[in-house]
Amino acid sequence: MSTDPHPETDTGLPRCQVEGARATVRLNRPAHHNRLHRADLLTLQRHCAELATQSHVRVVVLQAEGPTFCAGFNLDELDADAQGGPQLFEQTVEAIEALPMPTICRLQGSVFGGATDLALACDFRIGVTGMSLRMPAARIGLHYYPSGLRRYVSRLGLSTAKRLFLLAQTVDAAELWRIGYLDRVCEPGVLDAAVQEWVDALTAAAPLAIDGMKRSLDEIARGDYDLERLARRVARCAASDDLREGQAALAERRVPRFRGR
Repeated sequence: MSTDPHPETDTGLPRCQVEGARATVRLNRPAHHNRLHRADLLTLQRHCAELATQSHVRVVVLQAEGPTFCAGFNLDELDADAQGGPQLFEQTVEAIEALPMPTICRLQGSVFGGATDLALACDFRIGVTGMSLRMPAARIGLHYYPSGLRRYVSRLGLSTAKRLFLLAQTVDAAELWRIGYLDRVCEPGVLDAAVQEWVDALTAAAPLAIDGMKRSLDEIARGDYDLERLARRVARCAASDDLREGQAALAERRVPRFRGR
C-alpha cells in the first residue's frame, strides 16, 4: 500500500510506501542530490502525520534515490516567508524524530547540511563505505536552529558537535562510525540486507515496549523526561498482553505473536 497519491508520477517529491509492518520514505530528487525544497518538506510532514496514525507500521526506513543521500536544504528558499526556510526545515526534522515507531536512515551516499540532522533525527543510521558528511553552516554564515544543535550535542557530545559545526570538516564513514553518528557501516552491496536485518529485529519485538522505550530514551537524552510519565509506560507494559505473550512464548520455545496491547 502506498500513501503517495500519485505513485506512478515522478514529481520529485518524497514518496512513502507501506509494505506490511515496514514503511519506506524515499527522497526523490537524485538529479539535484536530493536537495530539499519547501514542497519536499511539506510532503515529508504529511507522510509523518499519516504514518503516526498507522498502528500496523512498526518501523520506518528513510532512504534516497541516486548516489547522494541528501545535499540538505535548497538555499534558494532560505529567505522564504514564515512558512518556509529554516523554520519549516526544523519542523520537518522534529516530525521525523516524533514518529512513534523506530526509524532507520539508510545512507547509501554522502549527506550534507541540514540533511545531517534529518538523518540524526532517526533512531538508527546505517551507512556505506565511501560516504562522507559535511555541515557547512559556519562557512555560509548560518546559525543553526536550536533543536538541531540540541540533537547534535545530546547524541554525539559537545566536542564532536563543535568540531562538525565550527570546523565544517568533511568526515568519512569510518570516523562517522567512531564518533557514533553511524550505528553501522557496510559495503554498498550489502546495505539493503543490513537494513532489513534491523527491520526484522525491530518488528519481532513487542511494539508497546519498543515504542515506549524509544520515547523514554529520547526524553532522557533531551533532559526533559518525567519520572511519572516513564513509570506509566513501565506499568502499561507490565500489565500488557504483549508481556504475557512474550513470557508464554519463551516458556514454550516459540516465536511470540505480539499485538501491541
